[in-house]
Amino acid sequence: MSATPRRDGEATRQKLLRAALELYTTAGFRDTTTPAIAERAGVAEGTIYRHFSGKEDLLNAVYRAAQRWALGVITDEGEHTARARDRLQRIAHRLLEAAEHDPAGARMVLDFHDDRYLDDKSREAAREVRDALQQVVAAGKSDGLVRAGPADLWVAVWLSVVAFAVERVCAKEWTPDHPQANQAVEAAWNAIRQGETPSAPSASPAPRSSPPSGPARDPPGAR
Repeated sequence: MSATPRRDGEATRQKLLRAALELYTTAGFRDTTTPAIAERAGVAEGTIYRHFSGKEDLLNAVYRAAQRWALGVITDEGEHTARARDRLQRIAHRLLEAAEHDPAGARMVLDFHDDRYLDDKSREAAREVRDALQQVVAAGKSDGLVRAGPADLWVAVWLSVVAFAVERVCAKEWTPDHPQANQAVEAAWNAIRQGETPSAPSASPAPRSSPPSGPARDPPGAR
């Protein structure tokens, strides 16, 4: 008898997380109200306070879930023997796929700027993601594949290019396998790789294509 209320409570919590994730990454945190979150989740506003202490608490729960997902992508045990270039490209393509199926989740990972509202646990989750990427880059430096210099600098450079491609996919301008998305992933690596960086090949802009239809995947920011 007690299992059903627990299941219902978790389902409601997930609806609130999903609604908040979508609103925080479109309207923005400051412009998102608790009535708007409740309406999007299909619950009464007071229901929010049965699961979270308020809007900031809900934000931090959403943010940490997104960072945990990203950390899992980076630290995938099956890829630890791969070299830096292959690992970074795999990570980039996973982010592009997430951007197609869950733009809100991808944006929460790469494009959330209201960090003044994050608590210590959320900041630590973000540091863990950065540290994991820095370990990949540092391993590339040890192998002579990544340029000399601080690993955190090259992570920031790599992420800025990948984030550009991710946003184009989020905006439905590209698909994950769009030629320019693949160019961006390669350019991100070329920006940090050891040796002279080759000139990017010229390419005419490809026509905008719609993403393939299919069932939605579990969002990185709502688990």
